[in-house]
Amino acid sequence: METDERQYRFRAPSDRNGATPHRPWRTLGDIAVSPPTCTRPGFPEIVTSFRTSGASVQLSLTACLVGLAVGQVVLGPVSDAMGRRRLLLVGSGTFTVLSLVCALAPSIAVFDVARLLQGIAGSAGLVIGRAVISDRFTGTRAARQLSTLSVIGMTAPVLPPVVGGLILGVGSWRLVFVALAVTGLLLLTAVWAWLPESLPAERLRTGGLPAVFVAMGGLLRRRELIGYLLVMGCGLAALFAYITGSPFVLQNTYGLSPTDCSLVFAANAVGTVVAGGIFGRLAGRVRLNSLLVTGVLITVTCVITLMFLLAIGISTLPTTWACLFGLAFGFGIVLPASTTIILAVGGDAPGAASGVLGGAQFVLGAAAAPLPGILGGTPAVSMAVVLLGFALLSAVVLITLARPWQGHGEPPVDTDLSSRSLSAASPTS
Repeated sequence: METDERQYRFRAPSDRNGATPHRPWRTLGDIAVSPPTCTRPGFPEIVTSFRTSGASVQLSLTACLVGLAVGQVVLGPVSDAMGRRRLLLVGSGTFTVLSLVCALAPSIAVFDVARLLQGIAGSAGLVIGRAVISDRFTGTRAARQLSTLSVIGMTAPVLPPVVGGLILGVGSWRLVFVALAVTGLLLLTAVWAWLPESLPAERLRTGGLPAVFVAMGGLLRRRELIGYLLVMGCGLAALFAYITGSPFVLQNTYGLSPTDCSLVFAANAVGTVVAGGIFGRLAGRVRLNSLLVTGVLITVTCVITLMFLLAIGISTLPTTWACLFGLAFGFGIVLPASTTIILAVGGDAPGAASGVLGGAQFVLGAAAAPLPGILGGTPAVSMAVVLLGFALLSAVVLITLARPWQGHGEPPVDTDLSSRSLSAASPTS
């Protein structure tokens, strides 16, 4: 059992003095929150500031998501050939500069372009953070580390708006982007001080960038990988439809202030954190595919319930909030489970697999973000229709493409844990 334990133990690279770096993956967790959703409670104020429509402001988030998707697809494979640290430094620095451009934007056009580029820069932390975990962990320990990173990533769309709402209580939406610039500078400092290169020189992909993108093409020819990507992507699409649609539901329909709206988002963030913690505790004891199916069932059930209640004329803050909390909780299981499986299936090219994963997430997220505003009708019903469509699509691709009963991407059984459980269950002589 000791041999099995050593097989999956983290081997941190040492610095020049032989010391082990100080938990660098936590720095990556901080970088993972860099894609900015802090302005979500300020969407109505941005509409007034630029004298534009709500759909136009929602499209600024879509631009950021497109940048996140493109950046991850490109930077993930590139990091397999060039290493992780250099790209993280460039990404953090560029994110800081572009946050200031957003803060000073004189028009919605300049704002949208800056958000697009900001998304590309912020994608470095998301895609390379996952690749670093793959560099350093395998099996059940990788699942648990990815669970921690996923919890941070899931709270990125939810917790920053809480901070944004507090900032909006003392200043304009532009001050939010100044705060993001300061955060980017702090992240740049953290990467420089604490994050060594995690990809050994002998594992760098030879053949240059063409060989790296050939490896990505090979990943995309795997049916099961496409299935898991779509399950995750549809789940994230539903989450971003909730992100862009719920401020108008909570503020315009139920009369909440931006600060109150932020508190609702904070409560839902607790759901994602709790779900991620549950996943981390169960990883190694329960099959990853079983956990993924459970998460999808929870999200589908909550969204169907919300749609049913609205259809029969029940539209209250407590019922809507409860259903959205369930959606966030279910996705808190879907994201780490599907992430772990995808990176295991694509383990021969971790950066490319992480890039494809991030691209699938944010392409669908970018497509879903403006839909609640475009569909028209009452804000609650428009949001619920979009949520229902993506939740059902996630369930369909789970069955038809991912086929969880086949056990793709399952880590080796934690034999040490199993033996301890059997010993505890055995009667003493």
